[in-house]
Amino acid sequence: MELHPTPYPDLNAVLDTLVQRVQDTLGSSFVAACLQGSFAVGDFDEHSDVDFTMVVQDALTEAQVRALQEVHAAVYDLDCAWAKHLEGSYFPKDVLKDYQRQGEDLWYLDNGSRALLRSTHCNTVVVRWTVRQYGIALAGPAPLSLVDPIPVQVLRGDILATINDWGAEILAEPGRFNNRFYQGFIVLSFCRMLRDLIVGDTGSKRAGAEWAKANLDPGWRDLIDRTWATRPVPEVSVRTPADPQDFARTLEFVRYIQKQV
Repeated sequence: MELHPTPYPDLNAVLDTLVQRVQDTLGSSFVAACLQGSFAVGDFDEHSDVDFTMVVQDALTEAQVRALQEVHAAVYDLDCAWAKHLEGSYFPKDVLKDYQRQGEDLWYLDNGSRALLRSTHCNTVVVRWTVRQYGIALAGPAPLSLVDPIPVQVLRGDILATINDWGAEILAEPGRFNNRFYQGFIVLSFCRMLRDLIVGDTGSKRAGAEWAKANLDPGWRDLIDRTWATRPVPEVSVRTPADPQDFARTLEFVRYIQKQV
């Protein structure tokens, strides 16, 4: 079945290949695949990463993981830039359904990677909320049916915890984040998190940036605008030192956002 979930035919072809190969590999263990993230909420561009969720019957076996490693390496090697910017996790269906099981390790493909690793990255309330409310089905049942309803106060609690915990991590060890990619990623992420916390819904980095420019101290607008220049070619920007002045202001911005909550 040819997929048409995005306006980009070359990306649709990559997603079609990915889903077909995962289905062929997992057989009856496969439950569903969907898009989440910016493509799901409808606010994306040619520099967006492609967030997916794969749903499986039970935890992947070692043999299944080995086979999926080959699938993702082959997809990464496709002659298409989108194939290098897929990101997502494999959720056992019972884990995805229950938001109280957030924080458990999953098999995860990072943006720019060709191999799965164990991570809690996608196992959050925010991802579940986006899958349930906005997910775009690539195969299997409708995303709405895959996740139990989530109270908005639970969503807000998850976002608030990330603002505080990740912010503390950044401020405690800023050197780990001192590159052009993370400098912009931090600013845009904290804009989005504060917007989502107040609105009580999940949105894109673009929505967060526009909301922040309209609602926060105008002195941050120039920093927010410059962060868009950090988005293209993340595999290069992650190896490029951040502008010292912008990085210093980014740390100030984290402190500023934390004070707003």
